[in-house]
Amino acid sequence: MVTVTLLHLVGVVYIMNILRIAAHQIKPKSRIMQKLEESCKDQTRSSGSKIFTDEELRARLTPLQYQVTQQKGTESPFSGEFVKEMSNGVFGCIVCDEKVFSSDSKFESGCGWPSFSDVMDQDSVKLVNDNSLGMQRIEAQCKACGAHLGHVFDDGPKPSGLRYCINSASLNFKKHTTV
Repeated sequence: MVTVTLLHLVGVVYIMNILRIAAHQIKPKSRIMQKLEESCKDQTRSSGSKIFTDEELRARLTPLQYQVTQQKGTESPFSGEFVKEMSNGVFGCIVCDEKVFSSDSKFESGCGWPSFSDVMDQDSVKLVNDNSLGMQRIEAQCKACGAHLGHVFDDGPKPSGLRYCINSASLNFKKHTTV
């Protein structure tokens, strides 16, 4: 009898969590996210102009870098090399070295991944609708090679209101030096 009651309680908690998640996901989209989704429709689905073989990428990238950039994986929160990096410099795609973010747009969001309020150049990052994992999100990809970088959310600082939540494993960093 106790086992049945415990299983029933676990089931009720599980259903309540699902309902909580569903209610959270149904909230209306902000204007910023609506505009981003529209821009996704305008961008091509090509993998970019820089093409690498799977063999070359596996030899050059760490297993985590490969999983994140080629299989759309995600590193664990607060585990990435660049979460706390606040030096002046440029963040590039780990796969093709395309410059994608500047330290000028990096900010501490507390989410566990490097966060940027804007891209370095509008032609460096491609936005793609991502409906995986039962959620509607916008994926950020390197426009030059198609590598998965992370996702974009509408809870960033003004003026953009965007938070590019990017995996450290998809980035390299070149510090600016002064002489």
